[in-house]
Amino acid sequence: MKSFTSSVAGCQIRYHDLPGPGAPLVFIHGLGCASSYEYPRVVMDPDFSPRRVILIDLPGSGYSDKPAHYRYSTTDQAQAVTELLTDIGLSRFWLYGHSMGGSIAIEVATAMQASLLGLIVSEPNFYKGGGQFSCEIAAFPQDEFIAEGYQALIDNEESPWKGSLQSTLPGAVWRAATSLVAGIEPEWFSLFTALPVRKQLLFGEWSLPDQDFDAVKSQGIACRVITAAGHSMSWENPTGLAQALSEFCTL
Repeated sequence: MKSFTSSVAGCQIRYHDLPGPGAPLVFIHGLGCASSYEYPRVVMDPDFSPRRVILIDLPGSGYSDKPAHYRYSTTDQAQAVTELLTDIGLSRFWLYGHSMGGSIAIEVATAMQASLLGLIVSEPNFYKGGGQFSCEIAAFPQDEFIAEGYQALIDNEESPWKGSLQSTLPGAVWRAATSLVAGIEPEWFSLFTALPVRKQLLFGEWSLPDQDFDAVKSQGIACRVITAAGHSMSWENPTGLAQALSEFCTL
């Protein structure tokens, strides 16, 4: 695992840079997750075409540092990822983001269009208001969530998400959730549809029907359904996600 000193986050960001042929695929994880936790199984799947991959643990998550002072907004995280990718010297790359990571990836893609080969996102936040978990988290005052809500969230969770959530700073979870509820301007949907790059939206079949999926499809943007999966497709159907990513990242 490698480390990068981020001036944006004021901490060490840690990431896997796994060797392989061709332009790399960069992974950005969602709320309470970590790329080092979610994606090794995906990139090692027999249906994942061999290539260089970069698995980033965002500040506050996984193996990265967890500074108390950092805001953990999607825009701050996008700036930190952009800083890292620029430092690595990527001239051409593919970008994937899931859930909150999809929203962050949209902001990174907007900032790094000249280097981007394509953007693929799975069930991102397109509008302010947040999803189920972010709304529940943001409903707490920050101090109350840190003192009680965070542990209650872990205690009530039975999915694999529990494992990576326990490695996420409680304050980072709350600040990220409130950032998703607050949204940005222009909204992520507008940025995504306006991007002049190859792009695709993924949804798990258990998450459908969904208005966002229909809205993107109506724009003529490629959409794909991951069967036998819902929002947490990286562990519900890692082979299906591996196939979708491999087929997208071709020229």
